[in-house]
Amino acid sequence: MSLYFPIAEMSLNVLLLLFMGGGVGFLSGMFGIGGGFLMTPLLIFTGVPPAVAVATEANQITASSVSGALAHFRRSGIDIKMGLVLMAGGLGGSYVGAEIFSYLNSIGQVDLMISLAYVFFLGTIGSLMLWENVSPWLARKSGRRVRRRRKRHPAWIHAWPHKMKFKKSHLVVSIYLPILIGFVVGVLAAIMGVGGGFVMIPALIYILGMPGNVVVGTSLFQIVFVTAMVTFFHSVNTQTVDVVMALVLLSGGVIGAQLGARAGYKLKAEQFRTGLAVLVLVVCFKMGWDLFTTPAELYSVIEVAR
Repeated sequence: MSLYFPIAEMSLNVLLLLFMGGGVGFLSGMFGIGGGFLMTPLLIFTGVPPAVAVATEANQITASSVSGALAHFRRSGIDIKMGLVLMAGGLGGSYVGAEIFSYLNSIGQVDLMISLAYVFFLGTIGSLMLWENVSPWLARKSGRRVRRRRKRHPAWIHAWPHKMKFKKSHLVVSIYLPILIGFVVGVLAAIMGVGGGFVMIPALIYILGMPGNVVVGTSLFQIVFVTAMVTFFHSVNTQTVDVVMALVLLSGGVIGAQLGARAGYKLKAEQFRTGLAVLVLVVCFKMGWDLFTTPAELYSVIEVAR
């Protein structure tokens, strides 16, 4: 059953979109990610214009993240104080990112920017996460003894001023660190149509040293507010938010997020990080492949606003 989507100016199979929304929602609840790093490329692969895919997916991420965050809240898996500090930086970043997106869209370079951003960030972060988990396995395979390293902050973190105590996370860190992390994630959310969990979660774990039992829920908590603001900015600046498409996607995403949150608590820490790293690298490879292969249509006609 096909449905016409006015902003995207195309027809798509509704069942396909529901399946995509449910699958990405499941991963959102399981890994604490908004799921945009999967959904936005999937929409682009189905023919949706990149600008519309980015803006619309931010809308869908908001709803699925609400569902996932509620599931973690009921399990006391959210550090509200940390989430609010991250959100403060994320809201500022979302404004800056939306302005960059609007400018690139006006000069016709937004599609290239989206693809390059995906390849760079996903490739870098996915490779680092995968190596972090594969290197101990390789050491055991070669007969070397694997030493368990104590989880501690990098030395440079202690030099940052104005420290704040986060009781839920058992952390005392400078308030500027989570604000900066939130800002970077906000910029990426606006440009790439993602919740930013693929950056947020590694940053919270490896930079701040946040415990795994609150990382996922806290990430989803701040994603809700940041992506809601991104959606607002895109709807005002570029009018590329297809609400009809977003409603179909979130119908499947809300249910999938609840199921994913339950499944996430059954995963071991190593399985959690390895699974997320593999997902990130698969999407990176696909986006990079499309950048260097010959497109099906060598030319396109666009109307430039004057």
